[in-house]
Amino acid sequence: MADETIGIVGAGIVGLATGREIALRRPGTHVVVFEKEPQVALHQTGHNSGVVHAGIYYAPGSLKADLTVRGVALLREYCQDRSLPYRETGKLVMAVREDELGRMENLYERARNNHVPDLVKVSKQEIRELEPHAGGIAALHSPRTAITDYRAIAREFAKDITESGGEVRLGFAVTGIATVPGGIEVASREETVRVDRLILCAGLHSDVVAGLAQDRKEPKIVPFRGEYMMLRPDRTHLVRGLIYPVPDPRYPFLGVHFTPRVDGSVEVGPNAVLALAREGYTLGRISPRDLLGLAAYPGAWRMAAQHWRTGIKEYRGALSTAAFMRDAGHYIPGVGADDVIRGGAGVRAQALDRDGTLVDDFRIHHVGRITAVRNAPSPAATASLAIAEHIVTDVFGDS
Repeated sequence: MADETIGIVGAGIVGLATGREIALRRPGTHVVVFEKEPQVALHQTGHNSGVVHAGIYYAPGSLKADLTVRGVALLREYCQDRSLPYRETGKLVMAVREDELGRMENLYERARNNHVPDLVKVSKQEIRELEPHAGGIAALHSPRTAITDYRAIAREFAKDITESGGEVRLGFAVTGIATVPGGIEVASREETVRVDRLILCAGLHSDVVAGLAQDRKEPKIVPFRGEYMMLRPDRTHLVRGLIYPVPDPRYPFLGVHFTPRVDGSVEVGPNAVLALAREGYTLGRISPRDLLGLAAYPGAWRMAAQHWRTGIKEYRGALSTAAFMRDAGHYIPGVGADDVIRGGAGVRAQALDRDGTLVDDFRIHHVGRITAVRNAPSPAATASLAIAEHIVTDVFGDS
């Protein structure tokens, strides 16, 4: 129905992209986005590295693979239309040891299956032509990988929603969701708003908000903090484009890498340490409620049993700049603790199944007229416009 009211919980980039897509595809629909914070994009979107991923890493046929390739094209066009930053710096996925070459070859085949544009293998000498200060013995070069400003994009999505007649209700912390005859009531401590359908894009709190809607308990969100170093301004010339390691398929995080930003700075990182709060951007931020919830979940103990060695290594990097930079020095030889300063941090909402499996693909549940985005990790920002298309088609059954 064109005169429906559609509610969306969460004003991160996925929620805002979805609201915008509904407004575009279903004129006359009233979109209301509920956001607990005083601004949009304050959490995962606002702490994003700014990379527009080309689709190299993802399992062929997965939602991640399909929606990332589609999302890049949509995002590039959107940024060009709105004069938002979008710079194709290119990316090197670099092997620094012989035992990584097999994994790199597998990654190349995966990327080809995902139709990653213009990806090529490069030799040690060709690496130096692209990145004169880099180490590495071989690499994959993705020239179309880009950087952007996701917070600026999210603000523009919010503007699109309001200009179409919708609302972005800031400071509206959802405390209750109730299905009532003919609709859904979304409550904060101060008021209740009735909508016809509801889409949950709550990021770090996606499992909690889904619980309000009577969705099943799994997967549970486990927050991982990613901390960054910044190259000192007189050292940023050492890096031209993105420099990444060959990922370890046993672990969902990519490892420490070099990331130029649109403001000219260069980040080094992130590590991946278990955060002690869902919004635990610092070591000192602790939430007893979040910790108790994690301790009570069997999947958390099973995950710890599988990955405790990696966890110890990551915590060393959190406590010691020298340890943090030890891996980074393999990719830019000679770069160490004296070349960086502490940067910011983000928290990734990592979904975890009851058996201890870290959920890799996007995951979306349905509970009647409620749709819950239960897992939307990186590259969700890259794929946000394509994720929005997928959700709207799924919810409304139109193309």
